[in-house]
Amino acid sequence: MRTADFAYDLPADAIAQEPAEPRDSSRLLDCRDMTDHRFAELPSLLDEGDLVVVNRTRVRRARLRGARQDTGGAVELLLLRRIGEVWSALAKPSRRLRPGVAIEAGRLRVTVVGEPVDGVIDIELSTVDGTRVEEAIEEQGEVPLPPYFSGTLSTPERYQTIFAQNAASAAAPTAGLHFTESVVSGLGDRGIAIAEVDLEVGLDTFRPMSTDDVADHEIHTERVEVSGSARDAIAATRRRGGRVIAIGTTVVRALESSAAGLGQVSEFVGDTDLFITPGYEFRVVDGLITNFHVPSSTLVVLVAAFMGEAWRQAYSEALARGYRMLSFGDAMMVFR
Repeated sequence: MRTADFAYDLPADAIAQEPAEPRDSSRLLDCRDMTDHRFAELPSLLDEGDLVVVNRTRVRRARLRGARQDTGGAVELLLLRRIGEVWSALAKPSRRLRPGVAIEAGRLRVTVVGEPVDGVIDIELSTVDGTRVEEAIEEQGEVPLPPYFSGTLSTPERYQTIFAQNAASAAAPTAGLHFTESVVSGLGDRGIAIAEVDLEVGLDTFRPMSTDDVADHEIHTERVEVSGSARDAIAATRRRGGRVIAIGTTVVRALESSAAGLGQVSEFVGDTDLFITPGYEFRVVDGLITNFHVPSSTLVVLVAAFMGEAWRQAYSEALARGYRMLSFGDAMMVFR
């Protein structure tokens, strides 16, 4: 498979530069019959007994702006994930950030501990006044909006889902941004349950593949937590003949990474580097609600794996009908 096989023509004016208000007024393309809906109609489009699974991760204020102590040169860091005392971060510029370089970012002190690889470096963080690092990040950092978004938000909370809890991600699980309390209530009234998982969204959510061959792309590792309650909710859904519907590609990766045989998952806490490409045999997810993604990204590859070549028709129809694309854009719904 060539990376170019997952490209499509995305006009700049099709990229959403402001979120829909209210959230559930965004459009929803039902790919079963290519009909147009509003996201507020979601409960009526699903069946009693279905299970909706959302990602409850929260976006960390992960963008730090600082200066090198030796040269005073400006450095921007996007924190991706933490393993023990070491963080990985996307750095701009990164070329001359070698181990031992120190960066000051307000109350935070950054020490580079690894060589840059494709713009990503390993760093250690401390604070000048002894306060907790996570606390200083939330005070000093900025919510990292997508690089293709040039608009403004009324509040940073607009880039959080209503399910968001612990701050851990570098980007939002954007399919969840369409949900409102009204939609949640409507699902409950229809006998449609909701379960929650955690996947800490990282670099591959917004970085296009740079290799010519899809198989040569090395997907980044992300932390996943599928709780016992999510496992039990999926088991109960199977017993009643319902469908498991993932809200976003992050949920697909979380559930498929914790699959325990056909249709079931295990309780799971750990890392995943699962790269879902065409030919993958899905074991858990029956339906997917997702936004429209960056051309030639791993997310388009996942959607193509889920729905086959029909993804091109869905994207073509959406663009022709004026759907708004990418993180603050509209959504599509597809079933296997």
